[in-house]
Amino acid sequence: MTDAAAQGAHRARYRRILSFAGREFLKIWWFELVLPRFGMGGIAERTRGQRMQKFARRFHALAVELGGLMIKVGQFMSSRLDVLPPEITKELEGLQDEVPAVPTPAIRALAEAELGIPLDRAYAWFDDTPVAAASLGQVHRARLSALDAADTGLEDVVVKVQRPGIDGIVAVDLAALRRVGRWLTRVRLVADRVDAPALVEEFAATSLEEIDYLHEAASAERFRENFADDPRVDTPEIVWERSTRRVLTLSDVTAIKINDTDALRAAGIDPSEVAAVFAEVMFDQVFTHSFVHADPHPGNIFVTPVPSAPGESGRAFRLTFIDFGMMAEIPASLRDGLRTLLIAVAGRDSRGLVAAAQEIGVLLPSADTNELERALTALFARFGGMGFAELSKVDPREFRDFAEEFGDMVRSLPLQLPENMLLLIRAVSLTSGMCSGLDPAFNVWDAAEPYAGRLLRDESGNIVQAFASQAMSTMSTTWRLPGRIDRIITRIDEGNVSFDTSRLERRLDRLEGIARRIASGVLFAALLIGGALLVPAVPPLGITLLCVSVLPLLHSLFAGVGRRPR
Repeated sequence: MTDAAAQGAHRARYRRILSFAGREFLKIWWFELVLPRFGMGGIAERTRGQRMQKFARRFHALAVELGGLMIKVGQFMSSRLDVLPPEITKELEGLQDEVPAVPTPAIRALAEAELGIPLDRAYAWFDDTPVAAASLGQVHRARLSALDAADTGLEDVVVKVQRPGIDGIVAVDLAALRRVGRWLTRVRLVADRVDAPALVEEFAATSLEEIDYLHEAASAERFRENFADDPRVDTPEIVWERSTRRVLTLSDVTAIKINDTDALRAAGIDPSEVAAVFAEVMFDQVFTHSFVHADPHPGNIFVTPVPSAPGESGRAFRLTFIDFGMMAEIPASLRDGLRTLLIAVAGRDSRGLVAAAQEIGVLLPSADTNELERALTALFARFGGMGFAELSKVDPREFRDFAEEFGDMVRSLPLQLPENMLLLIRAVSLTSGMCSGLDPAFNVWDAAEPYAGRLLRDESGNIVQAFASQAMSTMSTTWRLPGRIDRIITRIDEGNVSFDTSRLERRLDRLEGIARRIASGVLFAALLIGGALLVPAVPPLGITLLCVSVLPLLHSLFAGVGRRPR
């Protein structure tokens, strides 16, 4: 494709994305804002589910047709089970794997240009049929040459190659998303809760890192080092000699897909145990390493059977993570807030949960939290401790009654989505869905409680250490205090103690002058208004008041001018 043709295609793509967003915004405006103002809110309520499903289908078709970041946007939307209706998330689930492959000649040409040598020389064998096709690149199996195999100790590898022209496509998609983000700032309901432009910039930074395979390789090595001594976790090794910004070569770690429960059982592995270990490992990423795999969908996690130790029941396994292009870095402040949140959830502590939400920044400090605490107390009392299987058996009328009682209060809360939360929310959503799929009886409370207990013990140890340090400091101060008091009393007896009040006197003088000028200003306004009102009825008196008002005006403007400060 020539440069002119590429630019034309990019302009058409940009217009296509914006026209789609514009049409959808117009529909939302009409149904959700205009109709309710004319007393036809019932129409919006009755048609909302159908409209959401049609929107998801249209976006699904658009994302598959355009590819690029539109696939990533759809994948993120499909994982937002917490805020998006099921009509949208269900329809977009297929975007996880539904991406057409790039023809092999184009992939070969790009890989050879990046590596600087023909693929037949770079690898002993290269499979033209891709193992997987993603929105930004695709993966092929290969075998290292004898020389590279001797140097690395590896033989079978996978080669990840970017889609040709993806840099330009990503730039166009980000430009369109930035425009949509600016549109969202004009929607008060969204702007009060989310800084849409900042959210787009966070998504942009992640996307640009994701198309830099050297950055992904560095993230993979960091993740590998974090879990180097953990037998539960494994990652592929990087073949740096055959990796560039657009081509990444890794050891082939293909095993059982984590959501293939039939294959897990056939290998003697209990899916419910996999769910428990997976939840623990994700907790470790957040609270221990502050470096989280933010794209843990089934295609990025394998379950690798390993020989069981003597006397162990069941088949041992380890979780093998791949694809480290999307990683979430957890700042210390956010991690501390999340620790507080987890401890509060495990302890069914509604007040602690509200405090944690404020600490994280999701709930603004201006919020009236009394009603929220009451709602959370009722929520914990009725549904606390239930797993997904138990919740599915609850009478839907109970959920409806709860929503009717507290829904308006929750919607009125000043909520916002702070920075650094976008990828973390995605990771949490995917983890929750994965664990529930592996074990329908999976109970997030059971997974959180032991981890929260460990965090609480660590927190207690830190508190004891801080208390001991503070106690030593207090003892030191107390030990020196009698001598310091004795020295001060001696100086007072000898008449050597003096107090400098000149600065205080100057400030009092300035405050006194300001007060006089304010009084003069008020008197001027009163005389001016009174005179203006009296001029039509009693002209002499009105004119007199207007003239006299000049005196307090002059005092207010020029009092203190030329006066030397003391």
